[in-house]
Amino acid sequence: MSGAAVKKSDLGVRTLSAVVMVAVAAIVFWQGGLVLRLFVLAAALWLMVEWWGIVAKLTSSIAGRAVWMFGGFAYIGNAAYLLPMLADEYAYGSAPGFGFLETTAALVIFGVIATDIGAYFAGRSIGGPKIAPHISPSKTWSGLVGGALAAGCMMALLDYIHIAERERMFGGEWQIDWLGSLSIGAIVAVVAQTGDFFESWMKRKAGVKDSGNAIPGHGGLLDRVDGHLAVLFFLGGAIMMGKLAS
Repeated sequence: MSGAAVKKSDLGVRTLSAVVMVAVAAIVFWQGGLVLRLFVLAAALWLMVEWWGIVAKLTSSIAGRAVWMFGGFAYIGNAAYLLPMLADEYAYGSAPGFGFLETTAALVIFGVIATDIGAYFAGRSIGGPKIAPHISPSKTWSGLVGGALAAGCMMALLDYIHIAERERMFGGEWQIDWLGSLSIGAIVAVVAQTGDFFESWMKRKAGVKDSGNAIPGHGGLLDRVDGHLAVLFFLGGAIMMGKLAS
């Protein structure tokens, strides 16, 4: 099979898997509450299993494995704690479901998804210099820029939804904050790709290609949410710093 045919086949499988994942996630986040918390808990436990699978090949030292597992518990546990909490912050009394689109959780989830999509298509169509080929040979600077722009546009779309709700509740006319949207999109893209590089570095040290095979075309669950984990870790740190400073 030629390289182009492989890429085309890979894109089809990845797209189908992505559609299924988005559908499942949409139902869970639409339900919210206990359904969301149980879903996130199950996902966190699965992520810890995949994390252990990498760590077990990363080092044979008992102390080293203990440190890595403690780090994984903090890294994944932060996301499992923070995501449902951020999903509950419906603004202006919006109905559950659509109200989720106004939460910080939506910014994280859709921002990282937009980053991945923008980076994938920009990187493959433009190419160019690699960011860190010794860690992740497929990541390019053009992909990062494309991911940042896509994430910025997603932030603007979510801002528009937020504006529509404010106008419905309070009247008046509001404008999309394009500068703010693009700035937040750029931060999300950089942090998400940093998380991607971190997981790639772990896998390379462990000598594995994927964290698992749970998701066709994407590898393991950890491969799919590495960017979300990084952004939530960054956000959790920012929230903690804000509380310490206040």
